[in-house]
Amino acid sequence: MPSSCSDIRTGLAICLQRSPCVMIDRHTPTECLEDPELRKNLPAQCHARMKSFAECRRGLLDMRKRFRGNGPLSKGIYNDEYARISRGDFDPKTELDKVSKVL
Repeated sequence: MPSSCSDIRTGLAICLQRSPCVMIDRHTPTECLEDPELRKNLPAQCHARMKSFAECRRGLLDMRKRFRGNGPLSKGIYNDEYARISRGDFDPKTELDKVSKVL
């Protein structure tokens, strides 16, 4: 069941790495999450992913979901994209455009 949140967590990490807080202001993703002033400037997509990740984590402890499960198991849909961004193999302009299209 802990793997049910891994896709959501990876999606949140990618969203944070593409955010202007990381790409332009050169803060770490942890700083962007922990500092309330920086968190206010994150894109709406990242806020939605943070909320869904918190709900998924909360579902791990919910006893009503023990029989049904917390949700779909991880399918690894973001693994290749996350690995590419983590290696530094990306164009910052393209990544910022991907976030702005969602907004």
